[in-house]
Amino acid sequence: MTDDVGPEACRLPRLGAVVRDTVRERVGRVMGHVGPYVQLRPLTGGREWDADPLHLRPLTPCELLSALVAEANARSRQFG
Repeated sequence: MTDDVGPEACRLPRLGAVVRDTVRERVGRVMGHVGPYVQLRPLTGGREWDADPLHLRPLTPCELLSALVAEANARSRQFG
């Protein structure tokens, strides 16, 4: 048995990856894949949104660090 994987599968980011949705200009964590879309959730939690994988890009190391620091700061404000 062979896996017939189309070219679109190569563009899907892995679960848990942090990416930028260039249409909405938002950063989100990949929560799942349904049909042709990727489900993203804001790093600080909240409502998921569907994004076209063609409009997603990985974050640069600097952008990722900035996003993770913002997430940690938001979390500390909730419990502080």
